[in-house]
Amino acid sequence: MAVDPLIELRDVNKHFGELHVLQDINLTVGRGEVVVVIGPSGSGKSTLCRAINRLETIESGRITIDGRPLPEEGKGLAQLRAEVGMVFQSFNLFAHKTVLENVSLAQLKVRKRRRDESDRRSRELLERVGLSAHADKYPAQLSGGQQQRVAIARALAMDPKALLFDEPTSALDPEMINEVLEVMQQLARDGMTMVVVTHEMGFARSAANRVVFMADGRIVEDRTPEDFFTSPSSDRAKDFLSKILKH
Repeated sequence: MAVDPLIELRDVNKHFGELHVLQDINLTVGRGEVVVVIGPSGSGKSTLCRAINRLETIESGRITIDGRPLPEEGKGLAQLRAEVGMVFQSFNLFAHKTVLENVSLAQLKVRKRRRDESDRRSRELLERVGLSAHADKYPAQLSGGQQQRVAIARALAMDPKALLFDEPTSALDPEMINEVLEVMQQLARDGMTMVVVTHEMGFARSAANRVVFMADGRIVEDRTPEDFFTSPSSDRAKDFLSKILKH
């Protein structure tokens, strides 16, 4: 169990029609912990990730962030999304705004910072993700890997308590995947609390404190990467690993 829980899910259930996508999910993520969620397609990984910042609502159970239940909507929800940043498969950048403006926007609107302060913070973060030279470009002028790094900088700009990553590299060409994973590795080393849904097993092995393996809407295993990859205890996990580690 995590010493200092930041994110807690207790008996969480969710249906899409007949499909029971989250079944009695119990998960605790400690402050500073990196939890990587893996599993076959349709196992509920993305839904789990999206439920943590209430992009998906749940039917029963409870989710708390830093000891507080998720707010229903309104101001509290905007505040939650500032504290629990999210990086998606698609970069969701504003095409008509520069890279700098994309990173500064929510700081102005949600955090109510002054523009000079926001822009200074944005430039620091662009430096951190290796893109300071691109501040005045538009998203369309960047590669997919660069756009995803801008999206990470934008999430960091809110000074979140935790970051959620929903398959952040799956829309990228293979040669761009590493530049995004390197930024994520560095965040992990810096102690950022992260929940990462990914197919990148190398990242799971090297950056995760724990690997959560999901299948059919349930958490089947929740173990250290070392234990999970060397001796998975469930047939589902053995089967999954045998399929992906051959390649």
